[in-house]
Amino acid sequence: MTSPGPRVMIADDQELVRTGFRLILTARGIDVVGEATDGVEAVALARRLRPDVVLMDIRMPNMDGLQAASRILTHLPDCRIIMLTTFDLDKYVYAALAAGASGFLLKDVTPAHLAAAIRLVNTGDALLAPSITRRLVERFATATPEPGAAPAVHRDLAALTPREREVLTLMGHGRSNTELAQDLTLSEATVKTHVARIFAKLSLRDRAQAVVVAYETGLVSPGDSG
Repeated sequence: MTSPGPRVMIADDQELVRTGFRLILTARGIDVVGEATDGVEAVALARRLRPDVVLMDIRMPNMDGLQAASRILTHLPDCRIIMLTTFDLDKYVYAALAAGASGFLLKDVTPAHLAAAIRLVNTGDALLAPSITRRLVERFATATPEPGAAPAVHRDLAALTPREREVLTLMGHGRSNTELAQDLTLSEATVKTHVARIFAKLSLRDRAQAVVVAYETGLVSPGDSG
């Protein structure tokens, strides 16, 4: 028996975008349980509907997607949020990752990629390739935060073992589990165990946040060759 698909909510102030995404997802067997036209409505609707995944536009009236995402994750920590943007190196995308979003999609995403992305984050994985996350962090980690922006991720690394710090450093450089295993001469199963323990100790949601933490705690610095 197959498990039910993710329940999705769409938050975007453009009706054409919401309608298009809804049609794409429902045609692929993904249930769209609600639509919101601004951040305030998105927060209220998410708390009522408790969706598995939210497609969240970054720029909306009344409350932007960044603030809305942060508030939703405060109330619904198991919810996965994918930010929608028109530019892949958007400073607000970086802030959203720091706040706990699981990735981002460009609004011109293909139907197949949209459906696959939702299913991916619903399994608990991060949507972003570590290399893309690293580019975002390098560009924006040291920037002055916008007024009202979500706080940066701060974690105490004292709980990590030396090996776990090493793994986190390499994750910050964009290494995949396969590459970590090769670099450290470990099995992939052992690497996955280290990664899981890092996530648990630092209360991280996924690899995207791990890259942010690696930079913001100084394990990795912009320009490091890795």
